[in-house]
Amino acid sequence: MQRILLADDDRALTDLLAEYLRREGFAVDVAHDGEEALARLSNASQRPDLLILDVMMPGRDGLETLRELRLQHRLPVIMLSARGEPVDRVIGLELGADDYLSKPCLPRELLARVRAQLRRHAPAMAGTLEVGVLRLLPGERRAYAGEVELALTGAEFGLLLALAQRAGQLVDKATLTRMALGRELERFDRSIDVHVSRLRHKLAEASEQAPRIESVRGAGYVLVTGAA
Repeated sequence: MQRILLADDDRALTDLLAEYLRREGFAVDVAHDGEEALARLSNASQRPDLLILDVMMPGRDGLETLRELRLQHRLPVIMLSARGEPVDRVIGLELGADDYLSKPCLPRELLARVRAQLRRHAPAMAGTLEVGVLRLLPGERRAYAGEVELALTGAEFGLLLALAQRAGQLVDKATLTRMALGRELERFDRSIDVHVSRLRHKLAEASEQAPRIESVRGAGYVLVTGAA
């Protein structure tokens, strides 16, 4: 049974969402602040497969919690925020969130996002995919640029895999959103742009010969080899 950690100080909401997710077959643990969430992540027996993390919590808020956990953990993270401002979404994604949902949200929509992220993190295929010095191991969800392993979130790995599978070809944002995030592209949605920005930095930092992600204005992105 897959385990979800739900971190939110709204106890009425966590009770509602936890009950709903349990009915859908998940084991659900609840934390009401960032410190408690991080403590559960450090306990191997309680470590979840996915974290649902509220932005606004007392003490260590969701963004601080996300920044801390990304130093050690790669599990998928879905951020929740009652404010839903574009800047909050961008900051969350830049800190390593895989997806972002504004509150109030329908439990069914949250469930769809949860299932999509868990699918993206499941071993998808065996073998190795290589593009120049870039090497991806989908079954292990690991990526290397030369001898350097890239520290990628689940969404970043899914995005890089989608681009690498179509290296040299234009991939539109709608397709990348479906493949990397498991949902449809929304109006004014910059999630893919933020993930691409983070990926570019990590690739360039790992190797000067790493493939580049080039943008085609208004169309999408292309992964090209360092020799291009």
